[in-house]
Amino acid sequence: MKKIIADRAYKIDASGIRKVFALAASMKDPVNFSIGQPDFDVPEELKEQAIKAIREGFNKYSQTAGDDTLLRKIADQVENETGWKNPATLVTSGVSGGILLSFMAMINPGDEVIIPEPYFVIYKHIINMLGGKCVFVDCYPDFRLPVKKIAQAVTEKTKIIVLNSPCNPTGIVYTQDEIEELAKVARKKDVVILSDEIYEKFCYDGPYPSITKYYEKTLLMRGFSKAYAMTGWRLGYVAANDSLKEVIEQMIKIQQYTFVCAPAPFQAAAIPALDFDMSKFVELYRKKRDLLYNGLKGKFELIKPEGAFYAFVKAPEGITATKFVEKAIENNVLIIPGNVFSEKDTHFRISFATSDEKIRQGVEILCSLA
Repeated sequence: MKKIIADRAYKIDASGIRKVFALAASMKDPVNFSIGQPDFDVPEELKEQAIKAIREGFNKYSQTAGDDTLLRKIADQVENETGWKNPATLVTSGVSGGILLSFMAMINPGDEVIIPEPYFVIYKHIINMLGGKCVFVDCYPDFRLPVKKIAQAVTEKTKIIVLNSPCNPTGIVYTQDEIEELAKVARKKDVVILSDEIYEKFCYDGPYPSITKYYEKTLLMRGFSKAYAMTGWRLGYVAANDSLKEVIEQMIKIQQYTFVCAPAPFQAAAIPALDFDMSKFVELYRKKRDLLYNGLKGKFELIKPEGAFYAFVKAPEGITATKFVEKAIENNVLIIPGNVFSEKDTHFRISFATSDEKIRQGVEILCSLA
């Protein structure tokens, strides 16, 4: 019988996060610590902008790269923050769309991509699908950025170093010193940094240092999904200075034949979103972080999250994370096994993007299981 399925499809697995998310639909009022989705809604003012755009006819394709007004606003903000002159910009269907386009534009079969581990799930699977090679650099047990290990991992085949801060799944925010040291390594080795900054607004203990201020050959990825609760709107953006302008141009070309463009009416709402103050929501999530961490720290080994809305918690001694997750699900708590984000099965991820009541309830159950 003729083979129907392409080999590349077998190089990726179904998302472990989505499997647990789907499971939630069949459970009665679970404590859902599984999905990285804000529990607040899009602010009303921004909803109204999207509704207004739909009513006024902004329902057709935008330009492939995005709405001109939005692109100019993104470019102005990036230039003010980074010092890049006239940065190249592209509006994407979420940061996930930007990551896919960037990897498609840069990775040839056999190219190596360095990824600090644990990592966001999408990196590994897209790289494998494109025939690239993932080079994982171990960040356990404290999840700090292992710059020396990264430097040792660079070879002639290294095309990209992936940087994700604030980090999913650990909640770690890399320090300015760590970022600057990585910039020195990347400059010396002439390697592109892909900086996934989707959680840049969620920093709880100090300002967020972006590597864009220290290394010019950085592909900046940011989005609207997490900060503004627009996860279903699928909006992100990519920016680069002149050294990576051609990468953006190639990504735009690939977008023409894949996504075509990001959703047009939601781009209209993204323009005022860039100036919208979300600090009150960030403060609420700081309190959720503290509620979760203080509730678990006596029973579990975990690093206090500094950003995003995740904690990466070590499973109790004598049991794999997968087995502990099974026990938690049997007790109506949905968490994600760490081997979804890692080559190890020692930790599990909690998303504290839920109500305070659910956090208290989930903490009590998890502690009883420990």
